Amino acid sequence: MTDVPVDTGTARTSISEGLTEAEEEELRSELTKVEEEIVTLRQVLAAKERHCGELKRKLGLTPLDGLKQNLSKSWHDVQVSNAYKKTQETLSQAGQKTSAALSNVSSAISRKLGDMRNSATFKSFEDRVGTIKSKVVGGRENGSDNLPSPTGSSEKSLQDHAPF
Repeated sequence: MTDVPVDTGTARTSISEGLTEAEEEELRSELTKVEEEIVTLRQVLAAKERHCGELKRKLGLTPLDGLKQNLSKSWHDVQVSNAYKKTQETLSQAGQKTSAALSNVSSAISRKLGDMRNSATFKSFEDRVGTIKSKVVGGRENGSDNLPSPTGSSEKSLQDHAPF
């Protein structure tokens, strides 16, 4: 494994790019300055963020308040966007069309059920159910169900009305 070359990142590639030694030094110097500026700007930003936090704390503003404000603004931005307006309009039209379709289906079902109720087969079935009901219910149809009074004032005892 000792014969495999390892790239350490220190090899100069400027020769292949056609830079002179002076141009390379100038670029390295500029890179160093830019990196130092970035470090300085990060430090300034951190200080500003701390100061901002202190001001918010003194004003009684919590991170939750900031989150609420951000969410409210974001929601407002979404609502005024063209995409949201187009989507809302499309969904509204779809809802209206769906409502109309369901109304038509409901009317058709009601009409079919009405037709079925007026059919000879249903009338025959209804008559048979009525006949069976009158046989099962018997004399109770006219309000004379002959059930004992809950107060026990009936002359017949509960045993007379036992189903078994």
